[in-house]
Amino acid sequence: MKNPIVDPRLTQRLNEAEKRLEEVDAELSDPAVAGDPDSLRRLGIERSELEPIVSVAIEVRRLQVEYEAAGELAEDSDDPEMRELAEEELVGLGQQIDAVTKTAKELLVPDDPLEDRPAVVEVRAGTGGDEAGLFAGDLLRMYRRLAERKGWTVELIALSEGIPGSVKEVIFSVHGRRVYGHMRFESGVHRVQRVPQTESSGRIHTSAATVAVLPEAEEVDLEIDPADLRIDVFRSSGPGGQSVNTTDSAVRITHTPSGLVVSCQDEKSQHKNKAKALKVLRSRLLDLKIAEQEAHRARERRMQVGTGDRSAKVRTYNFPQNRVTDHRIGLTLHRLEEILDGDLDELISALRLAQEEERLEAAEA
Repeated sequence: MKNPIVDPRLTQRLNEAEKRLEEVDAELSDPAVAGDPDSLRRLGIERSELEPIVSVAIEVRRLQVEYEAAGELAEDSDDPEMRELAEEELVGLGQQIDAVTKTAKELLVPDDPLEDRPAVVEVRAGTGGDEAGLFAGDLLRMYRRLAERKGWTVELIALSEGIPGSVKEVIFSVHGRRVYGHMRFESGVHRVQRVPQTESSGRIHTSAATVAVLPEAEEVDLEIDPADLRIDVFRSSGPGGQSVNTTDSAVRITHTPSGLVVSCQDEKSQHKNKAKALKVLRSRLLDLKIAEQEAHRARERRMQVGTGDRSAKVRTYNFPQNRVTDHRIGLTLHRLEEILDGDLDELISALRLAQEEERLEAAEA
């Protein structure tokens, strides 16, 4: 009886891993490689990654052989008791095969190299006037509270405020363990439905704010040619004290090839403003680079989880119904106040699980 459980595409991937391990072992035994520390290190790393995959491949093959033997016994035995035992064994072996193939898929899914990066977060008020600004302020507080709960640190880079309590635009960086891996799912359009503080008739309004979560870029990620930058200094505006408003401490950096423009004026020092602006610019350029790579290999997907598509409506916060709905996975939670207080664990866990399932499916393709 042929085992119908293991996907042939997965079997092929496992066979390729076994073949590659044999090739790596052959290369490691080559005297020329033994005298090359870089090659030894590279092949050693690859071997350590292949070993657990090959171990699982061997286990899959062993279970398949046992499954086929039990299947033949269940079909051919004239002894009813023996057939019943064989059928019970088939059920147990099938469960084992399901578990080990799931492990195989997880091992074949490459780690996200950006998972543990700090994040640069940009929140901007969208449609809805002052109410959109107030909602953007709510999102800023929500992410600050999330950071407090996780033990992350938040550094303000730029802030433009509207009426008291509202935010036109804010950019901040977040540092800590697995920050980008958690916060990347916040990218997109966030919508709020509630009666605004400025509404006297009690009508419910719908407003929106956009969130962009970028992996903080390191210098090794990409090179920026200084000749591609136009740096302008100007006098800061808004609150900040006399020295901020009367000196040319604000900095605007334009990246000519991409047309990206970043401004920073929160610091009294021109040097600090320039450093912060460069951090944001580098992260935006890395985000563009990642988006181009994703577009190059993209395929039609059922969801947009973790793609960073900021044109998509990702979440609705409905105050009258005490409801938060994430539209990417169809999850609705009726505890809006706790979520706005930074308790995003249930949402983030569900989004991460959905992304992991999608990546596991891709590993089979």
